[in-house]
Amino acid sequence: MTRPAPLVVAITGASGAPYALKLLEALVQAKRSIWLIVSEHGWRLLSTEAGVADLDTLRARVGGSAWEQLVTVFEDGDRGASPASGSARSSGMVVCPCSMGTLSAISAGSSRSLVERAADVALKERRKLVLVPRETPLSAIHLQNMLRVTRAGAVVLPAAPGFYNRPSSVDDLVAFVVARVLDQLGVEHDLARRWSSGARRAEK
Repeated sequence: MTRPAPLVVAITGASGAPYALKLLEALVQAKRSIWLIVSEHGWRLLSTEAGVADLDTLRARVGGSAWEQLVTVFEDGDRGASPASGSARSSGMVVCPCSMGTLSAISAGSSRSLVERAADVALKERRKLVLVPRETPLSAIHLQNMLRVTRAGAVVLPAAPGFYNRPSSVDDLVAFVVARVLDQLGVEHDLARRWSSGARRAEK
């Protein structure tokens, strides 16, 4: 079987390092090839919220021995890297977490960094683009930018966990959001129980 084209995974600022780590871990476990881009603020986020200060620590946390075969890392300042070209095939892109600054740049098509350019490529090539913002409250500008990227073809998937599965830990809440992201990317997983309720049997 031919392996799917790589998924572009970008980590930017704001908040939500646990979502990024869980997503990378799940993709590695699913044996999916990854093109990883971490912005400068993304590294600060990983260090502040998860104690992941460098690439070696990130590799040990989420990839283990499979990292070398599955993950290719690109510098955010390299706008000539593979994810910047539409001719370089990918299976789509996810920005998790996605800062409001990044979302704004994507909505404007500014492409000042590799993250922004890769997202621009996903939109123009009609590939899946999933943006996972974690911000509250939302201003009118935030909402307008979300509407613009949605109209352009992106999926805005806020990091808003549900409680109907009665989560018992922070990891359960994180897994809920990451499961929704994986569903959008077409990646099989067993991170969260799927909702099933309401069916009634006919009375005899």
